[in-house]
Amino acid sequence: MQFTSEQRLDDGILEREFTLGEIPGTLWTPESAAPAPLILMAHNNGLPKADPRLVARARHSAARGYAVATIDAAGCGDRPRSAAAEQARAELRRAMQAGEPLDEIFESLVGPLVEQAAPEWRATLDALLSLPEIGGPVGYSGWTALGIRLAVAEPRIAAAGFFAGGYVPHAQREEARQVTVPLLFLLQWDDEGNPRQRALDLFDAFGTKEKTLHANLGGHTGTPWFEVEDGGRFYDRHLK
Repeated sequence: MQFTSEQRLDDGILEREFTLGEIPGTLWTPESAAPAPLILMAHNNGLPKADPRLVARARHSAARGYAVATIDAAGCGDRPRSAAAEQARAELRRAMQAGEPLDEIFESLVGPLVEQAAPEWRATLDALLSLPEIGGPVGYSGWTALGIRLAVAEPRIAAAGFFAGGYVPHAQREEARQVTVPLLFLLQWDDEGNPRQRALDLFDAFGTKEKTLHANLGGHTGTPWFEVEDGGRFYDRHLK
């Protein structure tokens, strides 16, 4: 891991850009001198790590005493986009507008993205936990499909918060039964891109005995800010 820039923000949080091989990322750490618990924060693939919504959530968590890290997955931010993924995205948008079935297109797009992103996130986690200012335990927040894979494959993750998506690849729908860490699942009731019943079915499938569903009215990007506050309390219970 190589740090390429750093700045001390007005609230005392240290924001550093880094690269890990070809993977670009950002790390926010609090002022506290003690090793901080870590939250991995992932947006749905296609949105960059600099997206204002993610940055706001990251800074809020860092202000609560967490180290927070995010990376750009393949095809996000400045990373090259593959022709196949771009074609699948275009076909997905066309099918959604036309009201056509989405499962096959979605599977062809998101399935490979999860398979590529998960090892990159685990390598990033290895590098982050080698830093003296970061301790454990580790939480995850964000992209549901990737979060399911990491929650199953990565024993260092102690709690997970998912931004509910009804559309997750078949492999992750099956893996959901193996998720055993405490889970907070956010659902936008009127999400135009994720069928409500599928999200409810996915919540039901999770194998953990401690899972909470928060549902709010509104579309995909309308998650109320108070859910960030509730998410902070969720991580406090399980990571501190």
